[in-house]
Amino acid sequence: MTVRRTNLAPTPKGDSKADSYVCGISDTPLLGETIGRSLDRARARWGDREALVSPSHNVRWTWNEFAERVEAVAAGFLALGLQRGERIGIWSLNRPEWTLTQFAAAKAGLILVTINPAYRLSELEFALGKVGCAAIVTATAFKTSAYMEMLNTLLPELASAEPGQLRSARLPQLRAVIQIGGPAAPGTIPFEQVAQMGGERHREQLVALGASLQFDDPVNIQFTSGTTGSPKGVTLTHHNILNNGYFTGRAMRLTEQDRICIPVPLYHCFGMVMGNLASVTLGTTMVYPGEGFDPLATLTTIAQEKCTTLYGVPTMFIAELDHPEFSRFDLSSLRTGIMAGAPCPIEVMKRVNTEMNMREVTIAYGMTETSPVSFQSATDDPLERRVSTVGRIHPHVEVKVVDLDGKVVPRGERGELCTRGYSVMLGYWDEKEKTGDVLDANGWMHTGDLAVIDDEGYCNIVGRIKDLVIRGGENLYPREIEEFLYRHPKIQDVQIFGVADQRYGEELCAWVRVRSGETLTADEVRAFCQGQIAHNKIPRYVEFVEEFPMTVTGKIQKFVMRDAVEQRLGLKAAKTA
Repeated sequence: MTVRRTNLAPTPKGDSKADSYVCGISDTPLLGETIGRSLDRARARWGDREALVSPSHNVRWTWNEFAERVEAVAAGFLALGLQRGERIGIWSLNRPEWTLTQFAAAKAGLILVTINPAYRLSELEFALGKVGCAAIVTATAFKTSAYMEMLNTLLPELASAEPGQLRSARLPQLRAVIQIGGPAAPGTIPFEQVAQMGGERHREQLVALGASLQFDDPVNIQFTSGTTGSPKGVTLTHHNILNNGYFTGRAMRLTEQDRICIPVPLYHCFGMVMGNLASVTLGTTMVYPGEGFDPLATLTTIAQEKCTTLYGVPTMFIAELDHPEFSRFDLSSLRTGIMAGAPCPIEVMKRVNTEMNMREVTIAYGMTETSPVSFQSATDDPLERRVSTVGRIHPHVEVKVVDLDGKVVPRGERGELCTRGYSVMLGYWDEKEKTGDVLDANGWMHTGDLAVIDDEGYCNIVGRIKDLVIRGGENLYPREIEEFLYRHPKIQDVQIFGVADQRYGEELCAWVRVRSGETLTADEVRAFCQGQIAHNKIPRYVEFVEEFPMTVTGKIQKFVMRDAVEQRLGLKAAKTA
């Protein structure tokens, strides 16, 4: 497959004032089809090739076998009385049943609600209630998460309910609880049973649905991590996520010969869109190294399954590279992959290139609200570009960078990144006001990210508007200082954030993870900065930690760090009039 590079409007020679606006021109059209139709197409093209491999679940299915199982589960959903447009929740880590549910829900015209496996009781109740789930597919337990136990607490009526006939006081719309794995809990339907429930009539229904479902129909609701207030349900269509998976895969030049190792969570866009939907559109094999992330299991699976592609957030790649057994694994099959979800430290990126053989690794940038990817580096971009930017604009997507007044800034200047195109969500479920806060009248999604676009169209994310530290009236960008500190040979990982200060309003604080077997002091860190970066960028506070607070998807929660330091040191900002 040849992939033509996305064209970009060149900057007129001698015009240093070109606008920070880019548009992804492509000779490859958008896919105008539903996820169900895309699976039918995959089956017809690559029937006997492997679709899904999950060694820990002893699963190795071809596209024929996978599609047949999806049909059976979709027919079962219809037999349960689930209607087009109703919501079905999935609450589990990475397992084959997750993916069967993803595709079966799309075939049956349902909207899949992907629930964070780390959620506890109140978060689960909020999510299910907010979107009015009619059914939920749930794992039984994993490590410290006792899913069935939590559901029984939330739904005391379940124990005495007929399976599929639940009447819950707290969640009146929820009728069916489908359980993955055992032991079977009273009132639930075992997952494997669902595939046996559909008859000929339901199969005919599926065919009719296949003809009537539209690619602009909503198919997925994902809850944003929500650093403040309640999580919001991002509503995405077939068109949104199928195309984003397709063009993300094309940027890596994936074909049916490739095998993607997917240790990132399926409940998040990274796994279900960039992993599963890239695979169905390009014939690539989905390979799950385990339910939750484990660096050893990931390395083992890459070597055994000869994966060509690996996904991860920076902390995952760090854990793999620094694993004591790293050197014994043959990773020569690897070629490409994606590092995303958080800023990618340059030094880590270089090691991934050389030590993991991922010379064509790409960086991707986006957000759940944009399906997710808006920028991605190319496999043949110069190394320097691949380690210092998030690449160039995705096909069929527009981006502009604007100042606080909403005016487009010249190339090379910082501003807020706004994006528009097929990838932008329908909106937040049942949140008209919150949708209006980020989605303007002209269809631009305001990301809250600070970005710079250079003359060649490469984008650099320089921080979050909310992460910006204003010290004594000067804007300081944590990302810039982090990149500098990554050069220190004893620093494995570092995060910079602002804390309250009486004199300057804010001061810089560094949380540092030291490499195994090394020792480091705060004075050494500051001495390393001396004369190398401006004095106001040298962190006043340096603390050493074992780990950073983060979401399941690897997004660092700087607000948690800030609160912890301010509380411990009793820091307060100077009062303003």
